[in-house]
Amino acid sequence: MEAAELGLFMISACSFGVLLDYPNSPVHQAIPDPFVRRILTGLAMGLTAIAIIYSPWGKQSGAHFNPSVTLTFLRLGKIKPFDALFYIIAQFVGGVVGVLISAAVFGGLLADPAVNYVATVPGPGGSIVAFGAEVAITFILMSIVLHVSNNQRIATFTGLCAGILVAIYIIFEAPLSGMSMNAARTFGSAFSAHTWDTLWIYFTAPLIGMLTAAQIYVTAKAKRIVSCAKLHHQNNKRCIFCGKPEGGV
Repeated sequence: MEAAELGLFMISACSFGVLLDYPNSPVHQAIPDPFVRRILTGLAMGLTAIAIIYSPWGKQSGAHFNPSVTLTFLRLGKIKPFDALFYIIAQFVGGVVGVLISAAVFGGLLADPAVNYVATVPGPGGSIVAFGAEVAITFILMSIVLHVSNNQRIATFTGLCAGILVAIYIIFEAPLSGMSMNAARTFGSAFSAHTWDTLWIYFTAPLIGMLTAAQIYVTAKAKRIVSCAKLHHQNNKRCIFCGKPEGGV
């Protein structure tokens, strides 16, 4: 499930990358303003994230599709180490396979330097700015996920909040770091694009941001308030973490 979720996310990212950023694309030529194209990309990927989170697979697995999310819930004691290991392996496999499938479909269009397998790389500000930006956006994301998902009145909106943040980050933060938040997502593109030099940023910064957010949250709220390792827990799918059919502490 986790492999399929990130794989589908990457296929969507590659598809919209070719559609909006490939220089000879009719859509690219019709929309020359890169900011407007980022708005469209943000909306597309935000909706993709929301669809995955609320999909049957997302409801069952918890829709992490991000190693830093899984490791944060491991730190919170909400997922077993063995399960976390296989979640993370699946996420990396899904990221790579999603891009490879897209490359088989789009060929040279996806490899064009303007698209470059939708690789996430630092912007003009360099690695330090990109690192700081990735820490900040992942800190905000995990803070909101924990606050919303553990409030029974609004928990069902956790996926919506996450998707909205993805859209906002792509629109406004992408010029700083490429907007990854996800080591498996970045690795999936880097595997084909061979953009290895700054991979360390996307393996460390998101984890730092999310773990910091989790530590602040549990210090303020008490660890018992974290109910489950799911982004959308209130559904009719049996929870693989706590076994309950519905949300609850």
